[in-house]
Amino acid sequence: MKKNMGTTDKVIRVLVAIVAAVLYFTGTVSGTLGIVLLAAAGIFLLTSLVSFCPLYAPFGISTCPVKTKE
Repeated sequence: MKKNMGTTDKVIRVLVAIVAAVLYFTGTVSGTLGIVLLAAAGIFLLTSLVSFCPLYAPFGISTCPVKTKE
């Protein structure tokens, strides 16, 4: 897998995952919506750890900085 996520993208995803987990575990969001939110948080965390977003690939999106040869 070619990395397609930059540092800013990864940090935002981790922060969103943390907020979603806190909302779920404090009981602010519960039921089906809470489970869906927790699953999305897990996916965000996983994709940020591997620096690859499968939804970016078909659209050719990459937030990873371009390396230039000098």
